[in-house]
Amino acid sequence: MTTQSTVTVTARPMWRIRLTREGSRYVLGALALFGLIASARFAIAPPRPVVVRQQISSALLPDRAAEGFAVLFARRYLTWNANDPEAHERALAPYLSADAEAGDGMQLPTRGSQQVQWAEVVQSVPRAPGEHIFTVAAQTDTSGLVYLTVNVVRNADGALALAGYPAFVGAPSSAGVTPPEGAREVQSSALETVVERALRNYLSGSQSELDADLASGARVSPPAAALTLQTLRNLNWSPDGRLVLATVQATDEHGAQYTLAYEIDVVESAGRWEISAIQMDPTT
Repeated sequence: MTTQSTVTVTARPMWRIRLTREGSRYVLGALALFGLIASARFAIAPPRPVVVRQQISSALLPDRAAEGFAVLFARRYLTWNANDPEAHERALAPYLSADAEAGDGMQLPTRGSQQVQWAEVVQSVPRAPGEHIFTVAAQTDTSGLVYLTVNVVRNADGALALAGYPAFVGAPSSAGVTPPEGAREVQSSALETVVERALRNYLSGSQSELDADLASGARVSPPAAALTLQTLRNLNWSPDGRLVLATVQATDEHGAQYTLAYEIDVVESAGRWEISAIQMDPTT
């Protein structure tokens, strides 16, 4: 029995045959053209990074010029000589509007004088956009330390001006020194010995002896005026356990005694404690 093969001939358009055979070439050509167009677009107009600027309310930013304005006014307001009241009025005139009272409403006594030894802003409270109430601490030679609030406003043209009369007030609230929460007392006598010895050499400026307790690469900057360590009052671990907090008593060459607190970075290497930093890094 003879097996006959069947051959089927199918007619196809020439364009379809060419497309099937050369389609990959067309695709590659299109991709190459797209790449050239993209390269030209980046060369002519490269993309720019999107910069997101965080808007911060101007009321939250310190206004150093306004602070200086308040301090200068306070110094001139509190400085006077009863024998020359006109000098006091002239000193205040640049800070007052044309219709303001002479001397900003202050009438000097018939005798005496007062000088301001130093003054600085110790509190700033924003009251409105462009307006702050500054509390100025001023040390005077007759009244001692006084606190004066000065209301300063920045006008639409940017100029600074007083917004009302000053006021004498008390000191801002403060609290005594308190240890950080979570601090744990150091139980290692070896660590306590190293810290006390290192602080003694650090305060006295004995750099060569201090080097023996420093870790490799440690950088410290002893105080310019040498001090003598009297006692290590307490030594605690910081809440995160990364450093120790030392409170010491020390005296200077004049005999003045200070209670000082130092943050000390410590590392344990080969069974011994070493100091890697004392209070601050002088390179940063």
